Amino acid sequence: MSPIENLSKHGYQLPDVSTPGGSYVSVNIRENIAYIAIQFPILNGEYFYQGRLGENISTADGYKAMELCALNVLSQVNKKIGFDQIVGLNHIDAYYQSGEEWDDAPKIVNGASDLFVKVLEDKGEHSRAIFGVHKLPRNFSVGLTATLTLKK
Repeated sequence: MSPIENLSKHGYQLPDVSTPGGSYVSVNIRENIAYIAIQFPILNGEYFYQGRLGENISTADGYKAMELCALNVLSQVNKKIGFDQIVGLNHIDAYYQSGEEWDDAPKIVNGASDLFVKVLEDKGEHSRAIFGVHKLPRNFSVGLTATLTLKK
């Protein structure tokens, strides 16, 4: 199945492409590697999942927040590259802000990882790194970057 068919099959819809909040581009291609700038839990211009995980954002909602970030990555890919150009997803970097006692980062990042595999199938398998940070822009609980290999 194509990524668009997989999105529909699993009940997902791509959000509108968000625009950068600073002096950078959201997709940067160097040779056959695409770098997707940080994507936040934004749905069609509206901000979601703002706050700290373990304080005012639950782990379950953190999973959904990362899923939304992944949908925004896929939206960037669809609009600016095209799914037909993807060889595979290489790596994701996941960022989160949390309370001191919260320690379930791998569980929330699975929201992105699971979605990439559902939509891109074997092309969605990837490595990842997870970073706890003190503060994210607009008080978002999570953010996500990605790199993909493209056809030459």
